[in-house]
Amino acid sequence: MYGIEVEGHFDAAHFLSNYHGKCENLHGHRYRVVVTLCVDDTALQREGTEGDMVMDFSQAKACIANICSCFDHTFLLEKGSLQPSTVAALEKEGFALLELPYRTTAENLAHDIFDRCMEVHLPVSKVEVDETPHNRAFYEPSSA
Repeated sequence: MYGIEVEGHFDAAHFLSNYHGKCENLHGHRYRVVVTLCVDDTALQREGTEGDMVMDFSQAKACIANICSCFDHTFLLEKGSLQPSTVAALEKEGFALLELPYRTTAENLAHDIFDRCMEVHLPVSKVEVDETPHNRAFYEPSSA
C-alpha cells in the first residue's frame, strides 16, 4: 500500500450540549486536520506528471483546503442544541452558523470530513482532527 498525508486547518467555535465540564460553554479551537490518502500497490497513477504518485500533493492539499473552508470561522452547532429563537438571533446578528446533524465532537468532525473526502472521490483511508496540540481524534472505517 502507498499513502500520502495532507494537512489542513480551520478555526471554529462550538460547545457540547448535555456535557458537564468546561466544554459545555461556547469556546473555539484551531482545528488541525490530517487526511491519509492510500492506494494499493497496483493503483499508483501511471501516466503523465502524476506518474508513480498516489495523487499530486498540490491537488490533494487544494481538496482538503476546500473541505476545511466549509468549517472555517463558523459556529459549529449541533442541530436542536439551542432554542430556535437563539439561533434566529445569532443569524440576525450575522454570525456564520453551521448546523450539523451530530454532536460537534472531534470524533464526529473526523467522520464528517472523511465522508466529504469520499464525496469528492479522494482515496481517503483515515482522517485525524486535533482540537489542541495534545488532543486528537480520528475516524477510519472498520475492515469489512
